[in-house]
Amino acid sequence: MELKGIHHVSAITASAPKNFEFYTKTLGLRLVKKTVNQDDTSVYHLFYGDEKGNPGTELTFFEIPRAGHNYEGINSISALSLRVASNEALSYWKKRFEEADVVHEEIKERAGRSTLAFKDFEGQRLILVSDEANKGVAGGIPWEKSPIPRKYGILGLGPVQLTVRQAEHTITVLTQLMGFRQVGQYPSSVPNQPDIIVFETGEGGTGAEVHVEERTDLPPARLGRGGVHHVAFRVDNDEELRAWIERIKKARFGNSGFVDRFYFHSLYFKEPNGILFELATDGPGFDTDEELEHLGESLALPPFFEPQRKEIEARLKPLDTKQG
Repeated sequence: MELKGIHHVSAITASAPKNFEFYTKTLGLRLVKKTVNQDDTSVYHLFYGDEKGNPGTELTFFEIPRAGHNYEGINSISALSLRVASNEALSYWKKRFEEADVVHEEIKERAGRSTLAFKDFEGQRLILVSDEANKGVAGGIPWEKSPIPRKYGILGLGPVQLTVRQAEHTITVLTQLMGFRQVGQYPSSVPNQPDIIVFETGEGGTGAEVHVEERTDLPPARLGRGGVHHVAFRVDNDEELRAWIERIKKARFGNSGFVDRFYFHSLYFKEPNGILFELATDGPGFDTDEELEHLGESLALPPFFEPQRKEIEARLKPLDTKQG
């Protein structure tokens, strides 16, 4: 009953073509699955990751063409991190961002690691974090056909930052219900605000951390394009997932129960500040219905949506996802 780390993070984009361009061409991730939002099959759900979309490397986007701007605030997932192998890699990325006119900050230390914050074309807040001193959960393997040299490539997801008005309730859920451990803290970049507290699970390290930021100076967030919808944490298998479902029920949290996403199985619930958490199994994986060599090239639908393929495709705008 120990969560292994971060499984995936899902965000919102208003443009699947521009999103694909940025995350594959600029960041060098592999699109490992082009599918639909299973709760609204009229829109795309794009999954990016390492060479095969291993758990812990998946950054996903729901396309909502009419989504308004995301407004930062409390009760939100306020920043995502992406892991790179070294401090040297951060220097490579800083130069790349300068050449590509990607909005970015200077390289600076966060939680004892070198980091580089930047934003995508919709203002999505992302942070590259160096794994140079990481001793925790292993990262993924960058795709060999990525435009980024492998030694500088993105290894997977790093720490996720939660911003809340009152940290106490979120911390209670993380530690007493979900088994996270407090392992440190570091100063907020905003004057007169509390330190950001670091929690880890499983083997720990960059791929298994949640950073909790308490802010007293912000209004509630308004989710839109460039915002984060939810974060998922890794569960080993279905047996453990069902045990987690019972644990969440006993704690009297409203939850989704067992959800079959085909590529993995899930449970959803909201922590007390309204942030959506998901627990997701490591398997079956993204090569279940496509050959590894051709992941993400065509529209993939779980078997329970195949009878509706013609109608689903008719509602989607064609999206060219040639890679490599």
